[in-house]
Amino acid sequence: MSRSKPDGRGAKAGKAPGGYERGLSLLARREHSARELERKLTAKGHAPEESGAAVEQLRSRHYQDDSRFAASLARRRADQGYGPRRIHAELKSHGLADAMIREAVSTLEADWTELASDQLRRRHGRRSAGDATERAARAAFLLRRGFDPATVRAVTRAEVDDPGEEFD
Repeated sequence: MSRSKPDGRGAKAGKAPGGYERGLSLLARREHSARELERKLTAKGHAPEESGAAVEQLRSRHYQDDSRFAASLARRRADQGYGPRRIHAELKSHGLADAMIREAVSTLEADWTELASDQLRRRHGRRSAGDATERAARAAFLLRRGFDPATVRAVTRAEVDDPGEEFD
């Protein structure tokens, strides 16, 4: 006996789920950007048209929301000790608009200087940098984690040049 899902969209028991059901399953685990969700559905064997339609249906029902995804990922990365430049670059890689990215990063209410100091303490303990070479190494570490040069200079007291848009 085959059964349909209660909403009438589902595949019969024993058949592979459709794009909508698979997308909903992915979103039940964590937030995904529309681009990421579409890519995953296509990689799982769904036609690009089906993947796009599934993502649009999920968006229309507010199951998928890029601004909610951006806020969630930004918060998670800040909690992991990454700086605003790194967070911005990662959100950009998900195909999000710059305005949405700026909004997500600005709502974090993070003290970037304190966060950078915490990362240095976790990496190097409480001992101070012995010489200019060690200060430069610590500064490079913080720059790789996505902190801006002004924050890195304040925390390490190292001479730091602005690396530009390293994460773009």
